[in-house]
Amino acid sequence: MTSTTAESDPAPRPKRRTFSPEYKLRIVAEYDAAPKNEKGAVLRRERLYHSHVKEWRAARDAGALEKLVDKRTSPARPKKPAAEAENEKLRRQVERLQKELARNKAALEVMGKASALLEMISEGAD
Repeated sequence: MTSTTAESDPAPRPKRRTFSPEYKLRIVAEYDAAPKNEKGAVLRRERLYHSHVKEWRAARDAGALEKLVDKRTSPARPKKPAAEAENEKLRRQVERLQKELARNKAALEVMGKASALLEMISEGAD
């Protein structure tokens, strides 16, 4: 009995392709300009489906270039400067350490009180 794992899988999972608005407009124009018997060749060459062109054409005709951007992926967030990222990391670390220190102080206080109570009990038992 064999199990399929990521290590034994010879083909890694493919990444989803993304298309820029410029690419989409270029392909729609090329597809529309192609003679009827060569439209399929454009799709095969670009590894696309007719539904891609249909969707992109509708967005182009609506005059919405921003609608041509793939909505399934979020836009890349701008990277923070290295110093700002380091400051944020250090702030989180300080906050975590302060919480840990407060917890340790409370534990020491409880242990001190417990020790004093045990001392009082042992003195009373003598």
